[in-house]
Amino acid sequence: MGAQMESWDAERADRAVTVLKAVADPSRYRLLWALSGAELPVSALAELLGAHVAATSQHLAKLRSAGLVTSRRDGTRIFYRAAGPGVRSLLEEASVVALAASAEGVASAPAAAEGAAPVRAVRRARAPRPVAE
Repeated sequence: MGAQMESWDAERADRAVTVLKAVADPSRYRLLWALSGAELPVSALAELLGAHVAATSQHLAKLRSAGLVTSRRDGTRIFYRAAGPGVRSLLEEASVVALAASAEGVASAPAAAEGAAPVRAVRRARAPRPVAE
């Protein structure tokens, strides 16, 4: 292991897994994405998901317990926002990793119009490969 490798203990790994589990739901991912750009009330978030306020509140409770969102009350309304800029970075990184994983299959498939953009994005995210002569 290199000298720059951070130590990784069980407690830190457990916290990371808790965060990943909280994000590992399409509705919660969408909520976090919206909240990483704005503070929004539960009603607006429920509308964004096309879900009931109660179901949206349950998702938000999971995100809050994982430390990914914070809330504040204004009268009878509760507003949520991402806990910090690291939340948006987490979502973007997950998107890059997912894109790279899916592009592996796209790159080996026949050239499809939809496949062009993901392959370009992956090339920016990866180190260049040596060209065989």
